[in-house]
Amino acid sequence: MSGTFARPSLSETLDAILAHDIRHLQFNWASAHPQGPLDEEIDNICPVIREETAKRDMVIAAVAGNANMVDVDPERRRAAIKRLLMIIGACRSAGTDVVVTCTGSRHPESMWRHHPDNASKETWEVLHATLEQVLPAAEAAGVTVAFEPEINNVASDARKSRRLIDEMGSANLKVVMDAANIFGKDDLPRMREVLDEAFDLLGDHVAIAHGKDLDHGGDAGHLAAGTGKLDYAHYVALLSELDFDVPIILHGLSEQQVPASAAMLRRHAAAHQSQAQA
Repeated sequence: MSGTFARPSLSETLDAILAHDIRHLQFNWASAHPQGPLDEEIDNICPVIREETAKRDMVIAAVAGNANMVDVDPERRRAAIKRLLMIIGACRSAGTDVVVTCTGSRHPESMWRHHPDNASKETWEVLHATLEQVLPAAEAAGVTVAFEPEINNVASDARKSRRLIDEMGSANLKVVMDAANIFGKDDLPRMREVLDEAFDLLGDHVAIAHGKDLDHGGDAGHLAAGTGKLDYAHYVALLSELDFDVPIILHGLSEQQVPASAAMLRRHAAAHQSQAQA
């Protein structure tokens, strides 16, 4: 994620990322240093983002568009939908056709915290209603809306995420595969089984992947990739076996942790490739 590298300008941020031979980004809008509210500046900064990344042979794999799709406050929910629609309309100008978001939570203070009402029928209907406003705009713009299956969100696991995709029936709704976010409280001993099920259900619907780690189930992971308990050899193998290339976006780490996490991912990818060619 571009926001991992805090620099005074966009060009300095991109150069710092490129120094690690990382060329695929999930772009955080703050990295472009807009001079005012995003809705007033997005048309100005998108062409600059596209130009600066293209001349470095870098790829914007996705832009950030987090929105609490089931916010308990209707006004906040409407504002989140409005912002997401704005980003959908602008992201191609920045050089990508993927917007990353989440299904959200009914927790009144944070879209990243669990709430018991996340599992209710009413919340599922609110999520449907939100996507019914968002997906037509994405389809018209040729943009993929990629939500993240996340234990503390409404789409809390692979099964619910696949159900949502099937019910919405839009080719423009896909997922961000983040293996550190899908383990229930007692799931870590079943790690390979949980990962295999996630890819069986969602593999054909992956837009991008995230790389971070976890040390316990029942919550989203918050550790740098390779520093926790996630079976990265198996995770990378599953990603590598998909029929299309998937960028893995490192996040949840400091800039100082990037070299080790990137090296770990490259090592597993190379090992899988060698095994496949043997």
